[in-house]
Amino acid sequence: MTERHVAVIGAGPAGLAAAEAALSAGARVTLIDSADGPGGQYHRMLPDAYHAARPERLQHGWQAFDRRRRRVLAHPRCAWWPETSVWALERPDATEPGVPRVHVLRGAADGGRRRRLTLDADALVLAVGAHDRVLPFPGWELPGVFAAGAAQALAKGERVVVGDQVVVAGTGPFLLPVAASLLEAGSRVLQVLEAGTVGTLARGWARRPWELAAQLGKTGELAAYAALLVRHGVPFRAGRGVVEARGDGRVEEVVTARLRADWSVVPGTERTLAVDAVCVTHGFTPQLELPLAAGCALRRTRSGEFVAVDDDQRTSCPGVYAAGEITGVAGAPAARSEGALAGWIAGGGDPSAPTLRPLRRSRDQGRAFAERLAAAHPIGEEWPGWLRPDTVVCRCEEADYASLCRAAGNAASAGTRVTKLETRAGLGPCQARVCGPTVAELTARLTGRPAERAFEGLPAAGPHHRPIAQPIRLGELAAAPEPSPDHSTPQAG
Repeated sequence: MTERHVAVIGAGPAGLAAAEAALSAGARVTLIDSADGPGGQYHRMLPDAYHAARPERLQHGWQAFDRRRRRVLAHPRCAWWPETSVWALERPDATEPGVPRVHVLRGAADGGRRRRLTLDADALVLAVGAHDRVLPFPGWELPGVFAAGAAQALAKGERVVVGDQVVVAGTGPFLLPVAASLLEAGSRVLQVLEAGTVGTLARGWARRPWELAAQLGKTGELAAYAALLVRHGVPFRAGRGVVEARGDGRVEEVVTARLRADWSVVPGTERTLAVDAVCVTHGFTPQLELPLAAGCALRRTRSGEFVAVDDDQRTSCPGVYAAGEITGVAGAPAARSEGALAGWIAGGGDPSAPTLRPLRRSRDQGRAFAERLAAAHPIGEEWPGWLRPDTVVCRCEEADYASLCRAAGNAASAGTRVTKLETRAGLGPCQARVCGPTVAELTARLTGRPAERAFEGLPAAGPHHRPIAQPIRLGELAAAPEPSPDHSTPQAG
């Protein structure tokens, strides 16, 4: 009997759990990640070359992660492909439904000799995660303004501090681990600012409080982060946010202000604070390029769009499963449960196995937590009031808010695609990964029409529709792809 082959894209908590479960079900696994080691952002580690003591080993769940990592990478049926970018998924012919073909580039992203390969599998598990969403404000394009996730990645993965005097601002529990990582790396965190008001936070977190009993692990993490902030004398302020960054050539100060529940600024509450870095996050945007390329249906929630899955983590595309933050932002424990479910079923495991019951229960608790998180930390509707006409909306192309308003006011250029061509917002190197959701939201507000709608026979335009999901050089694109190597020989990292 031929072994079932499962390709897992993403080696964070969800992907690693999926790989382990698929191996337990008897499948062969190819585990793919763009990083040089598994773990994702949650378990990001210093490179082995540092030969340094690793305080990450003290982080919540590190030992269990380390055991799982070793089991998976040492398994004879697992091929580990690090530093590998999935740049496209090729759907099969409509008359022959099947699992999409995976197109990858193997090698360091900044290297010049990457190998272009294709991979065909019996099942595909997508666990590609999410990235920070940062809302624009005057001065956010200045050097020294960081997405909170990027600042944390530098602190955890390289022990590089983004600044000596830092403000962490935005909304959501992620503010606390970011501040903790900066403190441990040597930065002085001046303030942690949560834009949500005390009332909004209380209503969101206090609703059906008995459900929080299932999240005691997160409560312990929260208490540890809070204690760290207290030890370092870092104030946490709710209902306040960074509404402007200023500086000559780089950020030198920020303007903070008290915010109402809708995130409009309370006049007269502005305060100026000298900083050399500011780290901002306003929630997360799931990385939907590959799910959309595979043909997966999405579901809309109060916090955005996510991949729709059934009780077994199946997507609408046959043979494709999804797990982790692309199905809903609920934290690492829920991602691991989803990944284990997806990997077991994708690997041919029995969907009625008794061992799946606690996984489903944990997954469902995670989904309830995701709803609570969205209710407690919503994006206020009046945040565009922070913008001025010259505020940059797309940092890659330096498109400002005034140009977006002009395009929206012109009936001939109000369509999403035409607006992009006229303003160039979203046409830069990041290909709208940063500004896309924001530009779509602002355009919908300015025109009074949904941003994503079919036009002249074309599919609805959206910020995540990208035939090429990752950057690829023209020479690499022109080269003939190699078939994947013999899977019987595990690929060393």
